[in-house]
Amino acid sequence: MSAIYRTEAAGQRLREQYRQGLAQAPVPTGQLHLPTREGETFVLACGPEQAPPLVLLHGSGANSSTWFADLPAWSEHFRVYAVDLVGEPGLSAPSRPDLSTEAGALWLDDVFEGLGLERAAVAGMSLGGWTALDYAIRRPDRVTRLALGCPAGLGTQRRWRILGAGLLTLFGRRARERSVRFLVGLGPSEGTALLDGIMEVFAEFRPRTETLPVFPDAALRSLPMPVLVTVGERDQMFDSAQTARRVRECVPNARVRVLPGVGHALTSQTGPVLEFLRG
Repeated sequence: MSAIYRTEAAGQRLREQYRQGLAQAPVPTGQLHLPTREGETFVLACGPEQAPPLVLLHGSGANSSTWFADLPAWSEHFRVYAVDLVGEPGLSAPSRPDLSTEAGALWLDDVFEGLGLERAAVAGMSLGGWTALDYAIRRPDRVTRLALGCPAGLGTQRRWRILGAGLLTLFGRRARERSVRFLVGLGPSEGTALLDGIMEVFAEFRPRTETLPVFPDAALRSLPMPVLVTVGERDQMFDSAQTARRVRECVPNARVRVLPGVGHALTSQTGPVLEFLRG
């Protein structure tokens, strides 16, 4: 576990805080621990067991609590499975599948098998959006609908901005706060709780640093399912204009939403995403 945290103690502390936070989930939930080829994978489940399945994949530096604001509405219509990505600060194994290979899709095969799913709608944010899109391309018969928020793998990853913002973290709390606000797109007076949570995690967590693979046009053209892509106009991590253009040009059954004045952190999207997922 310490490989993805700065110290073993820090990892244990963040995981315990997460466990305590799970008790504050806004709806009744079940907690599943699934064996996979990448190690144990934690899944938070809610909603009627006979409802259509919806798999949720969060972004880097996060876990299933990312979706707490969405769960009350989505779990009325779906059996929701919020998966903790392996290698991220949740309760799944610390392993990190090689993103240049099929390893991530094979891991999700194991997750689907463990959940007893043949097909499901999938929603993903950022790194989770990349993971969801990779799976939809490799396993198109298993994904019924695909909802992506500020996904990686479509627009250029702005590594120099990310690295520059990272350097600011060396110069005290105020610089770290400016860095996080810049990267996620929060104004000076908004998102205080979100900001504090991100800063606490990234003070102890080592995120992936590699450039994420970009999906070729031919792969995007092969997607048969309905796709919703939502991006923030001011996203500092990925080129959202390029993301929107490529999706509009290449994905056959796609709807693209560009949110003006919004950065990488997408909030208040429960309703629009639910409308899409319900078809």
